[in-house]
Formats: sequence, C-alpha cells, structure tokens
Amino acid sequence: MPYKIKDIGLAEQGERQLGWAEMHMPALMEVRQELSRTKPFSGHRISAVLHVTKETGVLMRTLKAAGAEVALAAGNPLSTQNDIAAALANEGIHVYAISPESVGEYNEHIQKMVDFNPDIVLDDGGDLHSAIHSSGKTLGIIGGTEETTSGIHREKAMEKDGALRYPIVAVNNAFTKYLFDNRYGTGQSTLDGIVRATNIFIPGKIVVVAGYGWVGRGVAMRFKGMGARVIVTEVDPFKALEASMDGMDVMPMEYAAKAGDIFVTATGDIDVITQKHIELMKDGAIVSNTGHFDVEVDVKALREMAANSRKVRQNLEEYTLKNGRRIYLLAEGRIVNLGAAEGHPSEVMDLSFCNQALSALYVLENKGSLDKKVIKIPDEIDERIARIKLRALGVSIDALSDKQKKYLSQWAYGT
Repeated sequence: MPYKIKDIGLAEQGERQLGWAEMHMPALMEVRQELSRTKPFSGHRISAVLHVTKETGVLMRTLKAAGAEVALAAGNPLSTQNDIAAALANEGIHVYAISPESVGEYNEHIQKMVDFNPDIVLDDGGDLHSAIHSSGKTLGIIGGTEETTSGIHREKAMEKDGALRYPIVAVNNAFTKYLFDNRYGTGQSTLDGIVRATNIFIPGKIVVVAGYGWVGRGVAMRFKGMGARVIVTEVDPFKALEASMDGMDVMPMEYAAKAGDIFVTATGDIDVITQKHIELMKDGAIVSNTGHFDVEVDVKALREMAANSRKVRQNLEEYTLKNGRRIYLLAEGRIVNLGAAEGHPSEVMDLSFCNQALSALYVLENKGSLDKKVIKIPDEIDERIARIKLRALGVSIDALSDKQKKYLSQWAYGT
C-alpha cells in the first residue's frame, strides 16, 4: 500500500477535522486558490516530515492541489493525529504515520520519505534532511525548507561542515513564523498540553520555564497570564535581562528546581533538567518539555532514580523516588504541546504553512541559482504573507506617502 496508517476507517472523521482547520486558515486557502490555478509543482515529488495534524493536512492538500505528488511522515513519534493520517491517505497522499510510534517505526517512516525520491523536501527538526544526506540521495533534490529552530541548528552545522548538498529555506526565521508560531502558538498549545495531561489548577503555581527564546517567552507569557508565578532559567545574558524586565524571576536551574511546581524546558539543547535537578524537586513536581527533541529532560536518569513508576492517566507518568517523593513526567519527555494536545491552533499555523508553501515555490522557481546553504526567506514573501493574513482578518493599515518615503530614504534633513 502507498501508506501506513492506523485505520483507514478514521478518514471520515479526519475529513471533518480538515474542514474545521481550513475554515480557520484563510491565508493558506488564498495561497491554495492561486497555486491550484497555476499548478507549479506538476511533475514534482515532495517529501515532508511534519507533525501530522489537521493543520499539516491543509498544507498537504494545498501542495497536492498545486500539482505535487506528496509523501508525509510524522515529525515526532507522538504527534500524529490518526484520523488526519487516514483522511490524507484516502485522498492519495502517501502517509506513513501512526500514533504512537516506536523509535524504530519513526525512523522506518522517515526512510520511506527518502525512498520516495523527492525533489523538494519539507522538514520539521532536520531528521529528514539528515537522513537524505546520510543515504547519499541528494543528487536530484532542488532544495528544501526547515520549520524549527532545532532543525536550523542542525542544518547550519551541516553547512559549516561542508556537508549540505542543497539549499534549505529557514522557514522558522520568517517574521510571520517565529513571532507568531513560536511565541503565541507554542505558548497556548504548551499550556493546553499540560492542562490536558494533568487537569491541574494553574493560578498560584510556580512555573519554571527553561529558556527565554521566542518559545520560552510565549510559554512564560501564557502561564503568567493564567496567574502563575514564573521563574525563567537562561544561559544568555541578554535573554535573561529581557526576562527580568518582563517581570519574571530569573535564576539558575539548581535554585529553581527547589521552588518549581511545574517545569517546562524550551531550549533546544540537551541536559537542561538532569539528575541533580530532579533530586532537588519537591514532592509532586510536574516535568515537561516543549523543545523539539526529547533530550532536554534526562528521562533515563529519572527512570533509574525511581523505586517504581506507574501511568496515572494518559500522558502522565508518576515516578516515585527512593526517598518517597513523586515526580510526574508528561508525554514521555517529548514535545508536550503535540504529545499531550493537538499542537498549535489553526489560526497561527495558517501563517507558518503559508511560509512552507511559498518557500517551496521559491526553491522551485530558483532552481540551480541558490547557494547550498541555509538561506533566509525573502522579505517580500514574508511581507506578502503578513498582508494576506491581515486581509483575511479584515484589518487595514496605513501606507507611506511619497513624501514620507522620500524622507526616510535621505540623510540631509534632521531636526
């Protein structure tokens, strides 16, 4: 079969979900309308490793309407919505995604994306780009895109090592992506995932947010807005200063570990919460991660420290340490907003996936002329997406007059 999913019988339910998402993604629907007329991707094959959500489904439908043959695998072993996978498979998209997946199945499905022999590659985290380069099947690839900060770090390392064999557009670095998706999307969906997994009362809780990049800011903002007391841990002095001026308490993790009721890692790095931190946590502490990979919390150490463990409810595991204290881990330490919830709301992914679609088009239209590097998304694409979204929201803005433009372009006049 040209797909591997949990149950094709879930397709009708998935169709309803996709319809709901499309209603809330008007900018991408406008892009689809244009691309379905011109069909620029006709004759091209696109492999994508993205979280298989209803929002991703709208993007896959858009690329298919634009003429592409599309294959899709999950960007995380826990992030697939099985009804969406069924609906897309039912529409002729090659979907290899099941929730939950073992790590072996996850890697097997990524290999299917490699074997699809794409000429355009969309990725979320860098696993597909890495697998393609490891396989040596880069010759026919025009270029690709990258959705996340974590993925861009990996691909920048590939570029630095001289290993990158095709251009990758840094979708994550578009203003219309990181200012909205990373901040507002992750802020809301992380809070959503934690509440769904625990049903815990947020006001008055001490929430420790590790990292104050755009994701960490969004998480801290949402928890503070719900009445939590927020502590931020950072290694970057500028971000730490910003967090302090935003009204957050800032301290090292070894001190925050003693105080926190809820922990959220958002750094993209390893060993953010380690055994020495877990040993300091209070009884009942809740630990979660909203970074892309499950490396920020040392889950292996937690399991080795535990005298016993049990599953309390879906996506909530209780680890009882030898001294009797209980630590609660959400979504196996994987990305909590997708492992325990549904990821970002459709309205914010509307912007992100406009970036994906138009970046893929940019790669195609500039075939052979782009450097084999991680490249910035063109400003005109970014601005176009902002204007499409404003129009969809019914928001109007001012325009500069010719006199104002002239003033801003000169140097002679001052006070």
